[in-house]
Amino acid sequence: MDNNIVSLILKSGKDQSVKRFHPWVFSGAIKKINGPVSEGDLVSVYSNQHEFLGIGHYQPGSIAVRIISFIESIPNKDFWYSKIDNAINLRNKLRLLNNNETNVFRLINAEGDGLPGLIIDYYNGVAVMQMHSVGMYLIREQLAEILKEILGNKFLAVYDKSEKTLPFKANLSNKNGFILGDSENNIVKEYGLQFKIDWESGQKTGFFIDQRENRELLKKYADKRDVLNMFCYTGGFSVYALQGGAKSVHSVDSSARAIDMTEENISINFPDVPNHTSFATDAFDYLKDIKDKYDLIILDPPAFAKHRETLGRALKGYKRINARAFEQIRPGGIVFTFSCSQVVSKEKFREAVFSAAAISGRNVRILNQLTQPADHPVNIYHLEGEYLKGLVLYVE
Repeated sequence: MDNNIVSLILKSGKDQSVKRFHPWVFSGAIKKINGPVSEGDLVSVYSNQHEFLGIGHYQPGSIAVRIISFIESIPNKDFWYSKIDNAINLRNKLRLLNNNETNVFRLINAEGDGLPGLIIDYYNGVAVMQMHSVGMYLIREQLAEILKEILGNKFLAVYDKSEKTLPFKANLSNKNGFILGDSENNIVKEYGLQFKIDWESGQKTGFFIDQRENRELLKKYADKRDVLNMFCYTGGFSVYALQGGAKSVHSVDSSARAIDMTEENISINFPDVPNHTSFATDAFDYLKDIKDKYDLIILDPPAFAKHRETLGRALKGYKRINARAFEQIRPGGIVFTFSCSQVVSKEKFREAVFSAAAISGRNVRILNQLTQPADHPVNIYHLEGEYLKGLVLYVE
């Protein structure tokens, strides 16, 4: 191992998760750091018995090391090339990279692709990169060059959107912007439907790519139904509902900007459509009085809990919003309900939804159990990566 890389020793008994290939080392597990280390530096991790465990990026905080390799070698360009090439090969096998109907998908999914701290979403040639660790940020230009090399004629540009995702204590003063190439080509296709993407100021990298397969499923349920799309953001579920033959679609979001984007995406796919209406209003307020107006409701709120300290409040929020939908949906109605909070487990989310069903007094049955699509793979040693939970429910 390179002598310039600081070694980090774990306490006795605190090495088991790393030996099981979990990619996080928590600060409480560290016994000693043998030398000065700065945020973003590579560190080698050893057990208290001096066994090599892994190498990763150091970060002050609860997650102190994000392990990028369990093999004792120094990451170089070939190492990063191999990691990215492996991830892109998976998307090729999923038939996403050369797909005439879909040209928007996740290219790199952090721990799910063995690259903790790095998210890259692909928008018809533009790779939008989000770094969640300083270690990844420091090599962003090298990663961008590798992307260009591997993608070839499928590459237009790399846009860095890490301004709000990097640890604030790092004081990097990063600004969003193109770091390689340039493009104004922000129209993408998903299952043949078109969407305008705002990767500059939109949420996440500009689009909720992780709901692609769930939107396609919704299309199959939408025929001749009156649909309510809560927390609609850019109107993805609304567009699919209209494609599926919905009688009417109402899109609701508290953000006026989101409503404008929804209207734009509706008009791109269905010019002068008569059966869609948008409302810029608070979701909980809108749900107070919708008795028997709808027989298909989508509840896809932003993360109610981003930290464990807010878990209790988040579960109450999920219970409250689902109860309102159950109480007021028409008999025989369908509810698509989701949680994208990583700290909310599948079991806890179900408990909240089941409690909501009991409160409503309605008979509710599960039709489908939903998660993120295959381009958001979950590392089997890091089940925290399964952040998206969803249920399709039939309400009698």
